[in-house]
Amino acid sequence: METIILSCFIGYTILLFVVMWLSSRKSADNDSFFRGQRKSPWPVVAYGMIGASLSGVTFMSVPGGVYYGQFTYMPLVFGYVLGYVAIALILLPLYYKLNLTSIYSYLEQRFGVASEKTGALFFIISRLLGSALRMYLVVFVLYEFVFKAWGIPFWVPAVIFIAIILLYTFRSGVKTVVWTDMLQTTFLLLAALVTVIAILKELDITYPQLLQRSADNGYTRVFETDPTASKYYWKQILSGMFITITMTGLDQDMMQKNLTCKNLRDAQKNVLTSSLLFIIVNILFLSLGAALIAYAESTGFALPVNEAGRVVGDKIFPSIAFHMSSFTAVVFVLGMVAAGYSSADGTLTALTTTFCYDFLGFGSKKEASSHASQRDELKIRRLVHIGFALLYLIVIMAFRPFHNQSLIDTLFDIAGFTYGPLLGLYTFGLFTKRRVKDGWVPVIAVLSPVICYLLKLYMPLWTGYHFGFEILLLNGLLTFIGLFLARGELQATK
Repeated sequence: METIILSCFIGYTILLFVVMWLSSRKSADNDSFFRGQRKSPWPVVAYGMIGASLSGVTFMSVPGGVYYGQFTYMPLVFGYVLGYVAIALILLPLYYKLNLTSIYSYLEQRFGVASEKTGALFFIISRLLGSALRMYLVVFVLYEFVFKAWGIPFWVPAVIFIAIILLYTFRSGVKTVVWTDMLQTTFLLLAALVTVIAILKELDITYPQLLQRSADNGYTRVFETDPTASKYYWKQILSGMFITITMTGLDQDMMQKNLTCKNLRDAQKNVLTSSLLFIIVNILFLSLGAALIAYAESTGFALPVNEAGRVVGDKIFPSIAFHMSSFTAVVFVLGMVAAGYSSADGTLTALTTTFCYDFLGFGSKKEASSHASQRDELKIRRLVHIGFALLYLIVIMAFRPFHNQSLIDTLFDIAGFTYGPLLGLYTFGLFTKRRVKDGWVPVIAVLSPVICYLLKLYMPLWTGYHFGFEILLLNGLLTFIGLFLARGELQATK
């Protein structure tokens, strides 16, 4: 079994390198790496964004989350659609009008250098942690079900995985990522669909019968109606909208792919198409969760538990996939690896872009005069790229002792604290005409998430209220209030 899985992993990796070679053989300069030469077909970007947004966490945590949370993830998805509409109508026109490569350059134009670096730094922290945890999940699965049986330590698959991503994004960056994302999305969705079909066949039931059975057992509940619950449906919808605005619209990784489209109209079509596809895809993954639970109940399969005897949602899918047959195990690993690659390669490219543009001054007149040639830029970009890959490895190894809950909850916790200041900064910039005292922006951006963390920690003790993903909104609001208090003169009208 381990040999078959490893062979499939190697074969899939070779396929990625073929795509990399095809996409970068004509050009591997900085324009290809950072902007994809603005030639990406929008249907390719839209389809690839599915895999980039879902990641290995969704691949495992959303199906596994059905055990405790039923289908209450769907209101969050409905909110995603509203968020994508806001991105298409508000943010994309701004980015294309200013011809941005790094979206945080807007903050420099609107408020000042300190604001630009603050926004870029919060993105780097959030994406470095979030993407590394997504990669950790893939490495964890490969280790548990392949390398561990051979006595190979955990760090070996971690180094291999990061090295592969580094190599195939090294030449053309986002130009390659746009096309590899399309391949990875296909494998990710096929893995979920094939597993559902395999379970239905094993249990000799139809899909409607699966849903009816799951409904009878209480697993298809969509709306949590308790206002004090963390997954109260109105909170989920509102949070989903702002999670998308921040984690996609204010995220260099996701926007960098959108900004490779030929023009604004193509980018808008891409985003709106993706929003509709997300509804269908998430229904598929929730259905997969229902199928996994139905399989366990029908066959008596013991769901994986932790030391406290609590079922571990992240392990339900891999455990059953490896238990059923060699075929479902291979399908799972291919989908998992595809999801991991898809969520990590674009982020590594985006982190490099943000650091080069917002901290090293790429694209500015000052930068152009400080470097002797394009070759110097290329060398610096490659060193930065390698540096972030090494940081990935450090985060993955550091997180291993703390994997004790669903990673999708961990990721949204990180997003709530790190993207909140970005939400406040962009909201203040877009919907007011005031400037701010630029030097105060880093202080405000740090204080807001600290206050939110304390409220999330103590509010249940004080009032019984549990913050969910809406902590992001509170964080953004506190940042907005801080910016309002630190406001300066009106912005000059052009």
